[in-house]
Amino acid sequence: MSIRLRMTLFYTAILVLTLTAFSSILYVAQDRYTLDIVKQDLAETAAKMVIAWTRFHRTYPRPLPWMLPPGGGPRSSGDSANAGSYGDEAWQAMQVMVRGAAATDVVTILDPTGEPVPRANGRTVEAIPISAEGIRSLQAGEGWIEIAQGEDSRWLTLSRPVRFDNANIGILQVARPLVDRDRSMHSLGATLIAGTAIATVIAFGAGWFLSGTTLRPIQKITETAEQIGEARDLTARVEHSGPNDELGQLAKTFNSMLGRLEEAYQQIEHALQVQRDFVADVSHELRTPLTTIRGNLTLLQRNPPLPEEEQTDIVEDLAQESERLTRMVTDLLTLARADAGRKFAVLPLVITGIIDDVCRQAHILAPERTIECECPEDLAAVTNADALKQTLLILIDNAIKHGEGPIRLSVDQHNHQVAIHVQDSGPGMPEELRERIFDRYYRGDASRSTPGFGLGLSIARTLVEAQNGTLNIESEVGKGSTFTVLLPAAE
Repeated sequence: MSIRLRMTLFYTAILVLTLTAFSSILYVAQDRYTLDIVKQDLAETAAKMVIAWTRFHRTYPRPLPWMLPPGGGPRSSGDSANAGSYGDEAWQAMQVMVRGAAATDVVTILDPTGEPVPRANGRTVEAIPISAEGIRSLQAGEGWIEIAQGEDSRWLTLSRPVRFDNANIGILQVARPLVDRDRSMHSLGATLIAGTAIATVIAFGAGWFLSGTTLRPIQKITETAEQIGEARDLTARVEHSGPNDELGQLAKTFNSMLGRLEEAYQQIEHALQVQRDFVADVSHELRTPLTTIRGNLTLLQRNPPLPEEEQTDIVEDLAQESERLTRMVTDLLTLARADAGRKFAVLPLVITGIIDDVCRQAHILAPERTIECECPEDLAAVTNADALKQTLLILIDNAIKHGEGPIRLSVDQHNHQVAIHVQDSGPGMPEELRERIFDRYYRGDASRSTPGFGLGLSIARTLVEAQNGTLNIESEVGKGSTFTVLLPAAE
């Protein structure tokens, strides 16, 4: 069962219970209220008639047949006539009160035993029977009210004892049919049941709609998760334009989690790509020197052996290739570490000493070249000494290889950055070459005869970026090139 259906059923069940309780309370309250009104009407009518009967009996006192002492013998026909005459006279005395009663009320005069008082000529009057408990209560001088079942409907009967000189002279019974009230209550009950049923259906539909609207962000999260699983696209996000409630925070948290997963996935992809590039770099760059070394070793193993002079040349060639292989492996390892996202520990350093060391080593590399160095005293940058030195040596070595004139290394500071310029006097580069100069293994047509692997500038840029800096180039054909290292300035 889905959450949406469970929520809808839960809301509907709460509404059904609430409506049922409300309808029950309303029905019971209305039932008691209408019954109390009928009881009050009957009580008022009975009270007036009891007063009239008592007043009549006080005006015309006489012994009543049902009040004869025990042992007086059976009632005679004269007694019956007297009883009927008394009943008719009592009725006549209460006629005004009877006319004032409701049209549906039935008023009956009973003797103390609950039997109807006969009228003249032996006519009997039918009365609604009173229960034995009611007779006992009336004989004790207390009123009695009960609901009796008639032939066609229920009747509410109110009986009052009529007392005179501390004796019960009779019982007055006022009854009213409850057929109209029962019909009204039945109609009210049917209306409440129908209203509850209709409200339940409407509540179920509204709950289904509202729960669907409420759970739509969760559905979007589910769909997004399915799309990510199928397409492996971690750039997808949950679109939520609602309020920042619990569901809004869930969507925000899910998007944040996707962002972290995307970042981790990109790091893994980058690491794998670095690994693949490193393997490709090694296999590509090491093939030539290894082939050369293997060929030279094969020559040394020839039988009969080669002349001594040739063997000396082969050994020198092997030494050169070994040195070349060592430099290449060092460059590849440096590039691989930088590609893996390794960040150097950078510190605020005064770079004047670093610039002096680079210039001294540059004079050793090319003593025949003019290398000018200019650096202000106490100029500090946020950098790594070893990485910066290696970067500048790569740039100077590149200037030595691609030019014949002087090389100038200068340092200045502007806009909270330290700029280190390496300017050569080479042939310069066109725009299409400048766009690819930092690519691995890329060498322009003019540089193919120059020794190197095409990795130096790529390593230099990677080292600078690992120090939170940038490496730029400005070049013009026939006027040389200028490489600029920009690093954050230190206080």
